[in-house]
Amino acid sequence: MPYRRDEAGEVEVLLLTSRTRQRWIIPKGWPIKGLKPARSAAREAFEEAGVRGVVSSKPIGRFTYNKLLDEDDRAVICEITVFPLAVKRQLKVWPEIEQRETRWLAVSEAAALTDEDGLRPLLEAFSAKMDAKRKPASERRPG
Repeated sequence: MPYRRDEAGEVEVLLLTSRTRQRWIIPKGWPIKGLKPARSAAREAFEEAGVRGVVSSKPIGRFTYNKLLDEDDRAVICEITVFPLAVKRQLKVWPEIEQRETRWLAVSEAAALTDEDGLRPLLEAFSAKMDAKRKPASERRPG
């Protein structure tokens, strides 16, 4: 899940459209042989959205969704492991630029725009965690 902070220090996440149904999603894909899961996720984020940055090896959570296979519209249940990717830059050209639209959004806007129900709670929990990190230690809640 690509993210950055805006000029006010608020967390924004990058959503992109799926290729076939134009739904708003996060970058995701099949595991890539020879790459650890977090590195595989970072590669997918580059290919689908043109972003480069630092990916965490610790996932922020998981969710499932029904993926329609291109060949025959058959649905397969996929479990997605979500790794945060602190974006340093977004390139002007990337492999799937002609196939997808990208949009940086506040977490609440991203949660409202996506129809991936399992992603919404992960977005909200991630935003709360990032907001807590931004506050001075004296203002943080214990635990």
